[in-house]
Amino acid sequence: MAESGLAEQCLEQAFAAARPELVRNLARMLGSTDDAQDVVQEAFLKCWRTRDRVPQVRDLRAWIFRIGLNAARDLRRNVWRRRWRPLADPTLLNDRPGGCPDEQLLHAEALERLRRALLQLRPEERSIFLLRQNGNLTYEQIAARRDLPVGTVKTRMRSALHKLREAYPAEAASF
Repeated sequence: MAESGLAEQCLEQAFAAARPELVRNLARMLGSTDDAQDVVQEAFLKCWRTRDRVPQVRDLRAWIFRIGLNAARDLRRNVWRRRWRPLADPTLLNDRPGGCPDEQLLHAEALERLRRALLQLRPEERSIFLLRQNGNLTYEQIAARRDLPVGTVKTRMRSALHKLREAYPAEAASF
């Protein structure tokens, strides 16, 4: 038990010492300080989950940096890092469909499917999705408004998008 507590304390001290430089390096690599902060948090969690290995690690600082760099590479490879695109074809959800009855019917059906899909989302997913889509807020603005970490906001948005894509399988390629 005492050895475990010593390993935890050693890891916390090493991580605290390495954190500023790790954030700077990851921000350069990722192009965003916010993403770097998220990755550093993820790196700490990964280190913490494997803290039982700390006594066998020869260079704790290098180990922390390696885990951080790998987490950053994972983030860059993640498909969710693609540039933001609208949820669906804007013509499907246009507020003023053409005068043709067929277009109006398609528009009404698309809106109804979207409303049903939105109602199926958990309330926290729905609110973040609506703030992002309708409010045109950034993840940071939503996080500040909801008093949540940015990573949580992004995770909830990804979950909402995944569920909405399932509701719109034909349009999923455009999401």
